[in-house]
Amino acid sequence: MELSIGIVGLPNVGKSSLFNAITNASVPSQNYPFCTIEPNVGIVPVPDPRLNILSEITGSEKIISATIKFVDIAGLVQGAAKGEGLGNKFLSNIRQTSVIAHVVRGFEDPNIIHVHGQVNPIVDIEVVNAELLLSDLEMAQKLLDNQSKKIKSNDKDELHKFEALKKCLSALQSEQPVRSILFSEEESRILRDIHFLTAKKVIYVVNVSEADVVKGNPFVLQVQEYAQKWNDQVLFLCVKLEEELSSLSEMEKQDYLKELGLSSSGLEHLAMKSFSLLSLQTYLTSGQKETRAWTIPVGTKAPQAAGVIHTDFEKGFIRANIVSYDHFVACKGLKVAKEKGLVRQEGKEYTMQEGDIVEFLFNV
Repeated sequence: MELSIGIVGLPNVGKSSLFNAITNASVPSQNYPFCTIEPNVGIVPVPDPRLNILSEITGSEKIISATIKFVDIAGLVQGAAKGEGLGNKFLSNIRQTSVIAHVVRGFEDPNIIHVHGQVNPIVDIEVVNAELLLSDLEMAQKLLDNQSKKIKSNDKDELHKFEALKKCLSALQSEQPVRSILFSEEESRILRDIHFLTAKKVIYVVNVSEADVVKGNPFVLQVQEYAQKWNDQVLFLCVKLEEELSSLSEMEKQDYLKELGLSSSGLEHLAMKSFSLLSLQTYLTSGQKETRAWTIPVGTKAPQAAGVIHTDFEKGFIRANIVSYDHFVACKGLKVAKEKGLVRQEGKEYTMQEGDIVEFLFNV
């Protein structure tokens, strides 16, 4: 499954520069509003050091990482939901994403223009969040008006959808995001294909100076306090530093991170937080042809995990031969792990675990 992150924020907070860093792409990021006109889309590998180790053991011809799709849109301004700054067009581009990364400026620099004239992350956040909410409010009203015509048939499913949409509209009218609503399983199923912006999980990405990249600063503390309100996540990084890291070799990058007192890059932190927010995990396959990471929801059964590779694997599932990553590495491969009895044969009811190394058996 594809993990996609929509990057939002005010103009000149570091959005496009962050996109440049994590995708190593040439996206304009000049110092003026509305530089980004069309959405920029980049697909990047999720850093996973296990893949290189497995590839060495099995002599894989190639490595295929799990991926994240980043969608970068132009900076939002007050009135975006009504089309200011081409806001409506931009907002539609991130409705299909899994998570919203809301980039916030958390550094002082008189040489970089701030759209409101001063750095105040909470004001900035509330401007953008208000536009997301207003956009959802307009959509909810339209959907409810349309649904009110369908309930005349007294169809049970249509009535349930009407009530679920009413609940969304009521929350939005009270300035509450859709993610704050406690839905039943049925309501969640009904609303699954309705992409409310405020229903999405949010990670606030505070762009700080390099001096604050290890411990943060008061701006970060303000955002962390604000994020607790809706159980949102916060991560702080230095976009300028991320751009520098993106131009280095892997060895140079690790040396630089160690020198700064950092264990990993901003992209790695963003990936981990996104996986956690969406309750995702990874299983691994490794052989001569390729070593690969596969993304699945936590709680996925073995046949459904096999179906991520190919639908035929799920349809004809017989069993899964599974060994833990640690055992696989210690045994230098599947052959010795089997000889030592460390490979388990699991059936249709097995729940996949993070880092499982799998060999699926199937018949079609």
